[in-house]
Amino acid sequence: MDVEGEAARVLAELRALGEASRAESERRYLKSDLAHIGVPVPALRKVAHSAVRREPSREDLLALVHTLWTASEGGRPVHEARMAAIEVLSRRVNVLQARDLPVAERLIRDSVSWVYVDHLAEKVVGALVVRDPGLGTVLDAWVGDPYMWIRRTAMLALLPGVRTGEPDLDRLARFGEALIGEKEFFIRKALGWVLREHSKRDPAWVTAWVDDHIATISGVTFREAVRRLPEPDAARLQFAYRPR
Repeated sequence: MDVEGEAARVLAELRALGEASRAESERRYLKSDLAHIGVPVPALRKVAHSAVRREPSREDLLALVHTLWTASEGGRPVHEARMAAIEVLSRRVNVLQARDLPVAERLIRDSVSWVYVDHLAEKVVGALVVRDPGLGTVLDAWVGDPYMWIRRTAMLALLPGVRTGEPDLDRLARFGEALIGEKEFFIRKALGWVLREHSKRDPAWVTAWVDDHIATISGVTFREAVRRLPEPDAARLQFAYRPR
């Protein structure tokens, strides 16, 4: 792969699809300091995936991700280029190795928004952990990390296992205990999100976990956790819950 040429093509196609009004709207919505082109996500995804239609080597994939991630305009990173880097990486996560987890970590630590972190957390970090469960020990460290987006990643990386019916209930319980007192909205939301997803397959487990933590669970976590529970269980918990 001609990495530089492919990155240039992706950026050129994204710029051709850009809309100034959309760029400004997205920039305000995301409270972003990055340069925005204004490309709808489906169109962006199509352009990004075209770069890896044929399976690249691991080295070319990582080089393409780095080139897109570091692309700049007027001295600022380009939002759509970063989104394309994430799409490329998640599309071809199969060529990555366990030793590439620090690549995802670097991108997350360089992110300041859920719009980048969430896809990396589930589709890259989560996928690698499912493939190599030994990487779960990294999540054990991340759940106590000072950087909020790394803590959110630790929780959201459990989603692939939950969605495939092979949840890591030990980590879900432990991470829930570690994060239940969080003040950060995005952490509270992540815990509720994972509990909600797990409740689709195992409502009894989620009902029992929420019941055990009814005195300390935050409102946003509680609302997400009970959203898909059977009506009798949800109603009982809602009656018992007193917002913190």
